[in-house]
Amino acid sequence: MGKKSRVKTQKSGATAAVSPKEMLNLISELLQKCSSAAPSAGKEWEEYVQIRTLVEKIRKKQKGMSVMFEGNREDFFSELMTWAADCGASCDGFEISNFADQGYGLKATRDIKAEELFLWIPRKMLMTVESAKNSVLGPLYGQDRILQAMGNVTLALHLLCERANPASPWLPYIRALPADYDTPLYFQEDEVRHLLATQAIADVLSQYKNTARQYAYFYKVIQTHPNASKLPLKDAFTFDDYRWAVSSVMTRQNQIPTEDGSRVTLALIPLWDMCNHTNGLITTGYNLEDDRCECVALQDYKENEQIYIFYGTRSNAEFVIHNGFFFEDNAHDRVKIKLGVSKSERLYAMKAEVLARAGIPSSSIFALHCSDPPISAQLLAFLRVFCMTEEELKDYLVGEHAINKIFTLGNTDFPVSWENEIKLWTFLETRASLLLKTYKTTSQEDRAMLEKPDLSLHSRTAIKLRLAEKEILERAAASGRAKRLHFQQRLDEGAALPLYEESDISLLENADAKLPIILRKLEEEEEEEEEEEERSVEKELKREQGDAPVAPLLNGERKVADSPDGASQPEGEKERGIEKEEEEEERGIQKKEEKVQKDLQDLDLQQEDDLSEKRTGDVSKENVD
Repeated sequence: MGKKSRVKTQKSGATAAVSPKEMLNLISELLQKCSSAAPSAGKEWEEYVQIRTLVEKIRKKQKGMSVMFEGNREDFFSELMTWAADCGASCDGFEISNFADQGYGLKATRDIKAEELFLWIPRKMLMTVESAKNSVLGPLYGQDRILQAMGNVTLALHLLCERANPASPWLPYIRALPADYDTPLYFQEDEVRHLLATQAIADVLSQYKNTARQYAYFYKVIQTHPNASKLPLKDAFTFDDYRWAVSSVMTRQNQIPTEDGSRVTLALIPLWDMCNHTNGLITTGYNLEDDRCECVALQDYKENEQIYIFYGTRSNAEFVIHNGFFFEDNAHDRVKIKLGVSKSERLYAMKAEVLARAGIPSSSIFALHCSDPPISAQLLAFLRVFCMTEEELKDYLVGEHAINKIFTLGNTDFPVSWENEIKLWTFLETRASLLLKTYKTTSQEDRAMLEKPDLSLHSRTAIKLRLAEKEILERAAASGRAKRLHFQQRLDEGAALPLYEESDISLLENADAKLPIILRKLEEEEEEEEEEEERSVEKELKREQGDAPVAPLLNGERKVADSPDGASQPEGEKERGIEKEEEEEERGIQKKEEKVQKDLQDLDLQQEDDLSEKRTGDVSKENVD
């Protein structure tokens, strides 16, 4: 198929031209609103509505100004395949096909064996931060500290510049990208409301605010910065354009090594990013010798079957926020639970020391899993220490075998005591039950809503996520109740505690099958990098806006193509203003616990007042189509 021309289309009903001064005033108002201090607890939705109102006013005045391609997305698939073959990519054995509810993906045109190398993409096809620096965006990149700090923002603007360039070598790829996405950035306000009270809502609101702030900041930069004068965005840089670019990058960006292999950079990988997700293992890597991204088959595929890849151990909240879909059969779904030993507690020092010896923070964000058991070895160890008496703590701090006993904390075979097990499972049952009460609807009501035939796709996705969270909490509460009764029976029977030998000890870091220790290490390193990026962003925005406090700028994610465990850079953990909200939330939950379960008061099961000082990375992976 021949190349389609790129045209500007003024849609019917478009508003009259807006003066540059009027638009700049609106943009300045949006930037100021998005750069103000984080709202107080309970005011986040109100701020979101205010920002959204400003954005919709801007979108209305920009109606018809976006650059569009003639034709539909599928019209350009043959051109994409031809371009890929000309660049040296593998194009034998599969084709792009429509899979109804899953959208476009890759279909096998022959039998493919598991672990067979069936797809490779050479570096010259990739859009990377490095190619952005060597493009028309280069001069601005050299001067703008936000671009230098935030590779995903760089990729978004790089994508827009290349889309506007009729001679861009990446046009066959860009034309084949979706015209819009199903990320929450595209949700209507009433669709976002379905996410209220879910664990995803804070990230969804933050994502929208950050995207609006980025857009307003770069709109002003493009209009005023000398090094932006040659960018093909000066006459047409709408919010819809930026939202599209951010969503394209957020759902597709990957980490790959630089050419010399000394560090990693962000990249968009054409054709490979057409693969849809399923459960499994990471099967994609980067071959530095041949300088290409390579993917082997996850399983045997027969001719005409869809070819899947595994995006990583993401929760459904992460899939919805960063990918725009809900995965029904998610073996790695989970909900977060904040726990901490209060510094005001009498036994705090002893508990903190035992936890430190086990390599566990005294306050952190853990996860309740959809699987059975619902808690990891690490969370089991934390809860055991959390519920220990003074005598039990001494037993794990002093004595000839104290150090060895530390490593049994995450092992289900070696309880601290029957009483300790009863306490921890009672606490888990109570906490899960209390979290369920924070939702505005019941599971039965959510299931009834999903039966409505006229429910929008975005509303359906949001309600499915809301229901999935509740089902995990319900299973956790039921598991806690069953375990409590089991250990109460063991206590009543006078059963002897299992004894252990040193050869039986299961080391804590190896016992945690939920989150491999290597994955956590990678997340810690990426968190340090992210914090450094956020500091650079804040300094730059403060320079632009005076001393107005700002939040971290981007909520982008990255898919790691060269990592065997699928670790990825998580979205920046909440803005500093959210710390106050977390403290309020912790105090609220603590009050509810005291009311619902008065007999737990003597167990010292307080929550950490300053829990929000900790930042915990979540396992992440991007959607690809």
